[in-house]
Amino acid sequence: MKHKIIYILSLVLLLGSCKSTKNRNSTRMLSAKKVIKAHYKASFDHNTVQAKIKARYSDANTSQSINIKLRIKKDEVIWMSGTFMGIPVAKVKITPNSVQYYEKIKNTYFDGDFSLVNKTLGMNLDFYQLQNILLGEAVFNLKEKKYSSQLDGQAHLLTPKKQLQLFDIFYWVNPLHYKLEKQRIENIDKGQYLTISYPEYQEVTHSFYPKKLNIKAVQKNKTTKIEMEFRSVSFDKDLKFPFEIPKGYKKINL
Repeated sequence: MKHKIIYILSLVLLLGSCKSTKNRNSTRMLSAKKVIKAHYKASFDHNTVQAKIKARYSDANTSQSINIKLRIKKDEVIWMSGTFMGIPVAKVKITPNSVQYYEKIKNTYFDGDFSLVNKTLGMNLDFYQLQNILLGEAVFNLKEKKYSSQLDGQAHLLTPKKQLQLFDIFYWVNPLHYKLEKQRIENIDKGQYLTISYPEYQEVTHSFYPKKLNIKAVQKNKTTKIEMEFRSVSFDKDLKFPFEIPKGYKKINL
């Protein structure tokens, strides 16, 4: 009886494996137009995001883990509050026109434009592009240029037929839900590379949202990595975005 049970379990696993392999190998070539249309059909269509994130930041000099509360009001504000071992250590508020940040370790703050974000990521991005990164969507508007499409593994790889003047960009689109698997921006002449990958998604309220998000920014010999795991996600909550720079903090000038 024991051997029979083992045989049945092995058969189930084998059949499951065969079925999975068939699904993985069934991706068929689609035109860039169809891939782009499907990507935008799967775009985020809620008003707000509330999430808890376990994040890890590392560069050549430091490596640190932090828990983050994330709140987004689409097209209006991105808010983050970071804690370490349950102690609040930093807060960020980003709008289309400003970036505000303060941290409690050195009692410093920043109140200005996107230069702080761009310095960290090594690329010039605006609010909407940063928002797209957090939602698993293309950094740039895919409808503004003509793209070619090809299969790279099981993903649809979209490449502009004519790359942008300042950098090259590539998008890998997941064939199951048409959110991004990866997007990459590179300026070979300046040695700048920004790779944003989404190893895993989760389905929340009939929408696919990143479960894991990894960012790797390379500026010549400097590499910065940010790894994010979304522990909980909810949409369309009534959210507040409290932010006030404490008195006595020193301003950071970039």
